[in-house]
Amino acid sequence: MEKKPYKTLIRRAEQEFVINKSRFIGHGAPAETEEEALAFLKEMREKYKDATHNCYAYIIGLNMGTMRYSDDGEPGGTAGMPIIEVMKARGVTNCAVVVTRYFGGVLLGAGGLVRAYTKGAVAALDAAGVGVMHPTKRMLVDVPYPLFDRFEHMLKSEPVLVEDKSFAESITFTITVKEKDAPVFAESVARLSDGKIEPVEMEDLYMPWPED
Repeated sequence: MEKKPYKTLIRRAEQEFVINKSRFIGHGAPAETEEEALAFLKEMREKYKDATHNCYAYIIGLNMGTMRYSDDGEPGGTAGMPIIEVMKARGVTNCAVVVTRYFGGVLLGAGGLVRAYTKGAVAALDAAGVGVMHPTKRMLVDVPYPLFDRFEHMLKSEPVLVEDKSFAESITFTITVKEKDAPVFAESVARLSDGKIEPVEMEDLYMPWPED
């Protein structure tokens, strides 16, 4: 069955800011199942157990069929709902966001809380990076030393990610490329090397790529 691209978070990350002496930390993480989302939430609650609030939202399923959120003690509708609305607006699924708050002694009011938790969700998504899941191939490319500089220069204009390179009798590049771009990449490699280099497919993946 063909896998359709969908938007999610690329990595786990966090970003913090201060509003009227309250410290907010927005955390984002990919989560393919509700169990993974709940495990991330539990981890954040334990790590920030001294925080005033750990409000969260998560969306699971390619059809966004599972949506959960919590105000974690903040006034109803001022925290969890703004977080999930940001996630829905960005079109992400299979991910979780937690916004941690350390109360600084100044009340923000309902409108202020909505703005703060909205900002926390945006900060979490921006830090984690929104990507699109695509069928992907991991390839090995053995490059002779005389072609090393030309090959590296070529890679700058190719839609690929270089995961690793090792130096031995030749330079072995470990490269990931979207399945749809793999034939064009192979043609570029063949053209550069006069047909002497051919990428070797290692495995098929399904991974997030930065939004175009």
